[in-house]
Amino acid sequence: MDGVASLAVQLGPSARVLGPLIGLPEPILYGIASGVALLIGSLLGVVWSPSDRLMGALLAFAGGALVTAAAYELIERAFQVGGQWLVAGSLMAGAIIFAGADFAFKEFTSGEGESRWSLLASVTLDGVPENAALGIVLLGSSGAGLALVAAFFASNFPQALGGTEAMLEDGYGTWKTVGGWFVVAVVVGGSVWAGNVLFAGTGAAVLAGLRAFAGGAILASLADEVFPDAYEDVSSLTAVATALGFLMTHLLK
Repeated sequence: MDGVASLAVQLGPSARVLGPLIGLPEPILYGIASGVALLIGSLLGVVWSPSDRLMGALLAFAGGALVTAAAYELIERAFQVGGQWLVAGSLMAGAIIFAGADFAFKEFTSGEGESRWSLLASVTLDGVPENAALGIVLLGSSGAGLALVAAFFASNFPQALGGTEAMLEDGYGTWKTVGGWFVVAVVVGGSVWAGNVLFAGTGAAVLAGLRAFAGGAILASLADEVFPDAYEDVSSLTAVATALGFLMTHLLK
C-alpha cells in the first residue's frame, strides 16, 4: 500500500509536466480530462445499457470520491488559509445557494422530466461551480488538483451514461443526444480554465472562501442527487464502491 500511495503522490507533479509537453496549459488539460468523461459516458450509453445495480455502484463510487475531494482538496485547505468564520460562512453559502438553485430548477422543469434536456442543464448546473473550483485549486501551489479531476471524472461518467440511455428512450436521436452532451462537456470543461483565469491574482483569503463555497455546493449535490440515486437499490456492491471512491481520491490528494 505504501508503494501505491507513493505512486499516487508522484502523479501530481507528473500532471504538471504533461501539459507543457503536449502544448496545452494545465487548466485546459484538466478541463479536457473532466469534460471527456461526459463524452465517454454518452458514447458508451448509445451501445450499452448497464444494470440498475451497476449504475448504483458507479454513482456510489463517484459519491465516495467527491466526499474526499471536497473535504481534503477544498474545505480542509480553505480552513488552513482562511479564517474559520469566512470559510464556514462560504461553505454554508455554497450549500444553501446550490440547494436553492437546484430546487428552483426542478420546479421550473417539473413537467419536462429528468430524462429530457433538463438533465443536460442539471449536469451543467452541478459541473460549472465544481470545475471552476478546480481552476482555482490550480492557482495555488498546495495541490495539483489531481484528486478533484479524478472525482469529477468518476461523477461525470455515470451521469452521462445513464442520461444518454434515458434520452434515447425518450425518443431523442443518437446525434442529438451525443451532441447535447458534447456541448455540456465543453461548458463544464471550460469552467476549469475560466476559474483559473478569472481569479488569478486574487488574495489567499478570497480563494479560500471560493474553495469552501464550492465544497459546500458539492456536499449539497451529493445529498440531493448523487447518494439518493446511488442507494435507490442498496447492495453490498454500492457499499464497497463508496469506500473505493473515497480511497481513490485520498491516495491522489
